Amino acid sequence: MVSRFIPRVLGVLLVCVAFLVSGCSSGGGDGGSGRASSAASVPAWARGMATVRAERLPAEARTTLRRIDDGGPFPYGKDGSVFSNFERELPQRKRGYYHEYTVRTPGERDRGARRIVTGNGGEFYYTDDHYASFKAVLR
Repeated sequence: MVSRFIPRVLGVLLVCVAFLVSGCSSGGGDGGSGRASSAASVPAWARGMATVRAERLPAEARTTLRRIDDGGPFPYGKDGSVFSNFERELPQRKRGYYHEYTVRTPGERDRGARRIVTGNGGEFYYTDDHYASFKAVLR
């Protein structure tokens, strides 16, 4: 009886270990790593770039996202203005395709370096280094 029990227990343990090692999770997306875990979970516009789940953004960025969703009000006069993408960090589009919104930075007296940039196709991007790099925001 014991000789039959041990192989079954070992088999179950091996299956559990394989499951854990494979990195399975119920969260999907990037898990906070900055890169998406599978291409199927990332929209086409975000493929090939760093990503961040909206809920993992700083609280101030989540506030800005809510304001964008609500259509305002926006605390900065330049919020909603055209983002020209001079740095070419985002895909090239016609002028007027992208718009930028300030993400408040605690302790900063001016607008700071953090922004949310939106695209007319429903894209959201986050930068915390004044356009030097972007992450696609997955919502």
